[in-house]
Amino acid sequence: MHMNQVRARARKLNIDPGLLAKKELIRLIQETEGNFPCFKTDLPACDQTACCWRDDCKPGQAIGMT
Repeated sequence: MHMNQVRARARKLNIDPGLLAKKELIRLIQETEGNFPCFKTDLPACDQTACCWRDDCKPGQAIGMT
């Protein structure tokens, strides 16, 4: 997802994107939506198959694969 799309999503949640980096902004969005703020962390596998950030976070990782 492009940064302008991330910023637009943040604004819909009343989050001021300011000068936050993409990683930090997405984590703030995740937290605001009630999810675990795990974007681009060192988690070895992800079971959040419906996460809209999955393609950016775990590129090339097949769903259900570790």
